[in-house]
Amino acid sequence: MQKNTKKIVLIVAWAVIVPVFVWQQVVFFGGSVNADTTSEQEAADKVAADEAARQKAIDDANDEKEDIESAIKKAEKAKAALQKDLGQIQGAVASTQKVINNTKAVINETTTNISRKEAEVNNLNDKIQLQKTMLKGLLQQMYYNQGQPVLNVVLTSKNFADVFSDTDHLLTIEDKLRDLSGQISQTKEQVEQEKIKLAEAKEKHEEILDEKVDQKQELVADQIDVQGDIEDKNATIAKLQKQLVELQGDLNALSGKSYSAKNIRDAVEFASGKTGVPEGVLYGFLKMETNLGANTGKCTYDQVERVSLANYKKYGSKYKASIALLYKRHDIFDELVKNLGYSKDKKVSCSPSGYIGQGGAMGIPQFMSDVWQGYSARISSATGHRNPDPWDLTDGVMAMAIKLKSAGATSSSPAAIKKASINYLGTYHAPYYNGIVYWSKNYKLLFE
Repeated sequence: MQKNTKKIVLIVAWAVIVPVFVWQQVVFFGGSVNADTTSEQEAADKVAADEAARQKAIDDANDEKEDIESAIKKAEKAKAALQKDLGQIQGAVASTQKVINNTKAVINETTTNISRKEAEVNNLNDKIQLQKTMLKGLLQQMYYNQGQPVLNVVLTSKNFADVFSDTDHLLTIEDKLRDLSGQISQTKEQVEQEKIKLAEAKEKHEEILDEKVDQKQELVADQIDVQGDIEDKNATIAKLQKQLVELQGDLNALSGKSYSAKNIRDAVEFASGKTGVPEGVLYGFLKMETNLGANTGKCTYDQVERVSLANYKKYGSKYKASIALLYKRHDIFDELVKNLGYSKDKKVSCSPSGYIGQGGAMGIPQFMSDVWQGYSARISSATGHRNPDPWDLTDGVMAMAIKLKSAGATSSSPAAIKKASINYLGTYHAPYYNGIVYWSKNYKLLFE
């Protein structure tokens, strides 16, 4: 009986416990499955949401990029129109100045002619006065002869005929003097009229001169205004281009197009593919400039400045313009390294002590800071880096490639390399050129 009772109790216990246990397991595993399914769905939704947000950011950036590019084109079109206006104004200024110069010359010539006419009039007055004096003497002589009694004239003359001959002669001279006086008076009157006409012409030319001077002043004022407008457009375009570069960097980062080279080979291959400059030519310039990036400078900019100033002091004050450029480059350098997170003691090329020149060339391409600033937008557009870095392998090699492309180094011909070397160095230097030619042909030896 007890055995049966225990058996029944055991059966009942199993009947109760097992279903409860099974139910708990079902609930547990079912909950786990549901939880896993929910977690995966949330993750998938998050990924989809992130992708949608990324795509929206890309679309918004592209729209903003189009707006900025459109604004740049509009500003450049307006600038071109202003430059055309400026050219016309400058032409008008030049034409007006030419008229002014010609008018001044005519006035000067007229003044000279008036002075000459005045001298002629004075001379004629002197002649008239002389003729009057002579005529007065003749008249007195004739009066004296005519006033004597005939008997007295006969008795005092050896030859009676001579008396009448002298009288006739005096009469003839008198007539000639009268004619000459008349001619002189007529000439004087004519000269006076010419002088009056010259004075009137001079007055008209002076009026023209005043008018043209006023016209030139107005044109110069217009020229200054247009030049100011052009400068404003340049500032606007520069600002928009900076925004475009920054936006392009963001866009490249969003779309995964930003590129960073692992080594010099990758950097050269990437830059060559982007610009068309042969890899050999890039290797040649890199070898001669920085020994493939191994030697980017050993001086601080403060040291560069001290040595350069000493050189300029030694070689004379005629290099003041270069000193101003040195200070400008130093300021740009300080701003650049600050933005890149470098110290102001970042090393650059040293100033030469044996000849007049400036150090301060930076990084892989050995660009001066102002030159780097001018190429920065194109470098950023090519590499996708928002703040291009001359000491960065990708940016530095790309900068060199862009400059070489602009200099025509899209072939390995000696002529192309020579032209590019002059452009890059600023002068022809035979060892520099020969080194580039050699390594452009034998660059594979650099890696053996």
